[in-house]
Amino acid sequence: MTVRQVLLRKGGEVYAIHPEATVLEALEKLAQHDIGALLVMEGERLLGIFSERDYARKLVLLGRFSKDTRVEEVMTRELVTVGPGTELAEAMRLMTEHRVRHLPVVEGGKVVGVISIGDAVKAIITEQEVLIEELSRYVMENR
Repeated sequence: MTVRQVLLRKGGEVYAIHPEATVLEALEKLAQHDIGALLVMEGERLLGIFSERDYARKLVLLGRFSKDTRVEEVMTRELVTVGPGTELAEAMRLMTEHRVRHLPVVEGGKVVGVISIGDAVKAIITEQEVLIEELSRYVMENR
């Protein structure tokens, strides 16, 4: 299964925020769309990722961030990206290796989506359930 197949299943919407937006604005947008991360973009330029998990970790560990903090102060700047044709196993390997939960999907220099570890796991489980159903049907028909 490829990253493109997962993006097609989930609709491929890309949610982004400007680096000068406040953390409160970012958290509101995350809640509104029920997602775990936003791309931090200036125009079409990808600058980083704002993850509620990373923000919470920094808030707890460093204790100096507030809801008025600008997104650029807490965003993850180390960007690991994948292309839509990347196999899901490779995307998961990259997430594990770089300890990130979201990967921007870039095609032709343009962001076309985001894949998360949750998306990947859900896709794998769904694929396995379909396989199990097909095998069960085959067994029942060939008794």
